[in-house]
Amino acid sequence: MSSADETYNPWTIVNLVFRHLADQGLHPVLGETGDPGAPAAQLLKAFGITPAQEGDARIVEDSKDRLAELRAAYELSQDESTNPP
Repeated sequence: MSSADETYNPWTIVNLVFRHLADQGLHPVLGETGDPGAPAAQLLKAFGITPAQEGDARIVEDSKDRLAELRAAYELSQDESTNPP
């Protein structure tokens, strides 16, 4: 595996950066409030790292919600086709 093929959990990198800053006496904060995902992604991008989509909980949740909507619509269409008005 070449170094271009290596992958890392993005939170491992964020943790490494925060530990380094804390060791320097700084007190980093990732996102003042709410979900730290967006600020973490910005931090990774600043280092030239493209965050993986599967590591983004917001995308995972949005995908789950969309799949639930599609399932419900499909079930409704099946019910209507087997039980016409």
